[in-house]
Amino acid sequence: MQIAPLARRDGSDSSSPVLPGAVATLVATTAIQVMTALAALSVPAIAPAVAAAIGEPASMVGSYISLVYVGSAAAALFSGPLVPQLGAMRLSQLGLMLCALALALGLTASAPMLAISALVLGLGYGPITPASSHLLARSTEPHRIALTFSVKQTGVPAGTALAGVLVPALAIWVGWQAALSVVAALCVATAIAVQPARARLDRDRDPGARISVSALLSGVRLVGASKPLRSMAALSFVYSGLQMCTSSFMVAYLVEALGYGWVAAGVGLTVANLAGVVGRIAWGMAADRWLAAPRALQALGALMAVACALAAAFSPHWPMWAVYSVCALLGATAIGWNGVFLSEVARRAPPGQAGAATGGSLFVTFVGVVVWPPAFGLLQRSSGSYGVCFGVACALCVLAVVSASAGWRPLRASA
Repeated sequence: MQIAPLARRDGSDSSSPVLPGAVATLVATTAIQVMTALAALSVPAIAPAVAAAIGEPASMVGSYISLVYVGSAAAALFSGPLVPQLGAMRLSQLGLMLCALALALGLTASAPMLAISALVLGLGYGPITPASSHLLARSTEPHRIALTFSVKQTGVPAGTALAGVLVPALAIWVGWQAALSVVAALCVATAIAVQPARARLDRDRDPGARISVSALLSGVRLVGASKPLRSMAALSFVYSGLQMCTSSFMVAYLVEALGYGWVAAGVGLTVANLAGVVGRIAWGMAADRWLAAPRALQALGALMAVACALAAAFSPHWPMWAVYSVCALLGATAIGWNGVFLSEVARRAPPGQAGAATGGSLFVTFVGVVVWPPAFGLLQRSSGSYGVCFGVACALCVLAVVSASAGWRPLRASA
């Protein structure tokens, strides 16, 4: 009698080839995440210079970011079938090359080409997380999975911080077009650097796999058919939207409503991002050692609601240390949730389908990033208050946590 292979906690099964070199895989995937995040935020980091060159207001950066994530959402649909056909590392290399191409297209200093550049950049950025989830799910021991995914996800705020420091400095030194060219070159160099490991990491690829319309929707169907995955995808819609609004509006909130100078307001955003890096690692450790990932995600949502309620209460009378403390709490939660979420998606995916499940979930995540900022901005303009916006965000976080709890309940006993 044959015994069916036991399902691993990472979503694969014991008969699947397990990658050696977990640390090397983590380093490679994190480096790729840093470079693609750097590419995605390079134009926003020097928005005034780029906007002046194309004759548009600097506020065009909001439309640019939305187009990036429209491209990312589309790419997430393709990731499910492309991971087995091309291999996860080859797909990551392709993503890096598309990011480089997108930055090159942006050098033409025209608004239409910049819009195309943003969409192409999104197509390069979107597959990175599903591909890395596939690799990490096969190389990570079950008791380290949340921490491993969280460490990899620190590449996003790290790349964002690098964009804020490196790209403006390069633009001042050699001009904005040369600055974008340097970032494009770094993306190409990273794609070349991981090439020696590609054959080993992609040994499970299936060159005969075919891509069809049905296959493109496989990740979304997979998520839609699973109540826990569906609940987590809905949760990520709220969490990702709040993350993007925290990054996009915090400086404006502190300047316009609290009377902070640009430097002091920028410190608040920096505090939030640094707390996000620390939070991603800390929440990953907590999910592996003390809390199950669903409970950690519930705790994150509850603390996001608290942070939003406190942010809604900001006034010019608050001491600066108190405002920065709330920024840190927002960063540690609204920027710190991703790794735990992705590890749980991989864990709950059917055997061998971590990449497809991640792609389907991220489609919903990226839709949240596209929808939330313009809705947040519209609410702020109509109400005249950032506090009202964060108050609504607080309510949505509470609703998301309650809804997700109901979605997870049937699997708690077997999780």
